[in-house]
Amino acid sequence: MNRAVLGKEQTMTTAKSSRPPFDPELGAILASFPEDIQAVLSIGPEDIPAFRAVNRSMRPEVELLRRGGAVAIEERLVPGPQGAPDLPVVIMRPTRGPGPWPAIYHIHGGGMVSGDQWEMAETLAGWVDLLGVVGVSVGYRLAPEHPHPAPLEDCYAGLEWTARNAEELDIDPDRLIIWGSSAGGGLAAGIALLARDRGGPALAHQILQGPMLDDRNQTPSSHELDREGFWDRTSNLTGWSSLLGDARGGPDVSPYAAPARAQHLGGLPPAFIDVGQVETFRDEALEYAARLSRAGVPVELHMWPGAWHGFSSAAPQAAISQLAIAARTAYLQRVLG
Repeated sequence: MNRAVLGKEQTMTTAKSSRPPFDPELGAILASFPEDIQAVLSIGPEDIPAFRAVNRSMRPEVELLRRGGAVAIEERLVPGPQGAPDLPVVIMRPTRGPGPWPAIYHIHGGGMVSGDQWEMAETLAGWVDLLGVVGVSVGYRLAPEHPHPAPLEDCYAGLEWTARNAEELDIDPDRLIIWGSSAGGGLAAGIALLARDRGGPALAHQILQGPMLDDRNQTPSSHELDREGFWDRTSNLTGWSSLLGDARGGPDVSPYAAPARAQHLGGLPPAFIDVGQVETFRDEALEYAARLSRAGVPVELHMWPGAWHGFSSAAPQAAISQLAIAARTAYLQRVLG
């Protein structure tokens, strides 16, 4: 499906909605991004290679992630799902003090079509250093070459490997937290559902950062952005169509692929959910938080005023980003004791 077809579908579904204004500081930063980033703020299927190239160019320097020797970093290949390739993981450990440590299992974003295990590595390394946790970040097969359930099953296999090897990794298996942003947030929510239903690894908490939860694109916020901010309505249809193909938006989509479709949310781990006010995923994140609450799941929810998708990682210097970063860190400090 090309961009023209996607655009036609969006126009037929709803007229363009009004939206809240961007935070002035974030708006100025967005406008200042270089040309290669501006070119992938809205992506059709033909733009996926360029989007991947931009993400690869942002891979951090490993030496910086070591934080002066406070963080040990290891790359490994671990077993994937049965019959599938091995999975790349990055393991980060504190170099001070004895374990076992709590663990954060990280799933990267990229709209289901881009990204790798090094995404958000600076944030993860900072938590390893500050909080004394082991970080495990997994790479998974990407759509459209590998549609659902490949990304989900890859991430679940990585979680099982992490729990199974807790002793070697010096991890406390009772303090295993799953964290994902954007597509990774949707996958993290799906993995929490899958672990509950399969009787898999016990998750102590789930951190869903701007999560991609709903393939149906029926909320007002899923139509508000058109070539504005990060991950507008065209990008969102591109991502979901890549993952689900012709099933996107239809009656037969698995709740593990699109967790907003899950009928029963009881028995899931406590959640931290945050989202920008001016992003495609706003309404589905707010509704998911409300439904978790109604199912008896403890939830901490933040909506950041005027913030576009991915603001706190793409513009960490902004004042509102600093507040969001501090809120996530404070949540981890509190739940980890």
